[in-house]
Amino acid sequence: MTLPIITPEIEAHLDWRALLAAFEAAHRLPPAELDDTFLYRGADTLLSRAAWIDGMGALVKTATIFPDNPAKGLASVNGGAALYSDDDGCLQALVDFHLLTKWKTAGDSLFAARLLARPESRRITLVGAGTVAHSMVDAYRAIFPEAEFTIWARRIESAQAFARGLAGVTPEADLQRAIEAADIICTATMSREPLVRGEWLQPGQHLDLIGAFRADMREVDDSALQRAALFVDSRKTVLDHIGELKDPLARGVITRENILADFYDIAQGRFTRPAQDAITICKNGGGAHLDLMTARYIFEVWQAQR
Repeated sequence: MTLPIITPEIEAHLDWRALLAAFEAAHRLPPAELDDTFLYRGADTLLSRAAWIDGMGALVKTATIFPDNPAKGLASVNGGAALYSDDDGCLQALVDFHLLTKWKTAGDSLFAARLLARPESRRITLVGAGTVAHSMVDAYRAIFPEAEFTIWARRIESAQAFARGLAGVTPEADLQRAIEAADIICTATMSREPLVRGEWLQPGQHLDLIGAFRADMREVDDSALQRAALFVDSRKTVLDHIGELKDPLARGVITRENILADFYDIAQGRFTRPAQDAITICKNGGGAHLDLMTARYIFEVWQAQR
């Protein structure tokens, strides 16, 4: 039997709401066994993430992150993903890395926003104008169909290029103004220093933090973390590995008890907005278990199309 190689052509058959349903069902299974390996060469990163969920199977995904690639006309993040059977351990499929990463990353934040953002949210600010931000426009509109977007980037020309040709997307040069006016704020940058300041945040806002993936990266400052009700997609993959929380935890700015819930707490009703006027933050760590859940969903859609 020929090994399936699932390419972006399957995307026409994928659905954001169906992915969220798959996430919810998968988090009722036994907790994932996880292992992450980070190797560094200066600013470059080799990240390998493995997950095994009893009843779902296993996945190994390796990503290379080369921040200087865009100057060469290449994507800054590349890699590969292999999906394995839970029954016999055989390799079931190779899933296109960029397809899988798009749906896992955006789906992760969408899953949190569906539960934490106020349902009437309409104004969404995107911080960063890269590939992930493009994915979030499509994803957010699956839950917030009337959303209007503001896009901020370090270079206003990048924000303007992002907004060009996209209905309902407006570039903004002033980050503070973009933050203060938003119902939902989504950060997707490569920043090593905080961009979003806690003093800018308004009651009732929700923040999806995507960009920081290394121990030396931050997107929001200490004040933002102290003002907000804090959530993560997975305690295992975020608290001891990603600078957004690892650094302030180490300095005593916040404690582990300040993390109210992760996705495995949804079934118990703990992953929810504590008050209408609360500021909520969810850190998207994008662990391999979410890659596995997404790959399994994509594989099942692929099978249904055969």
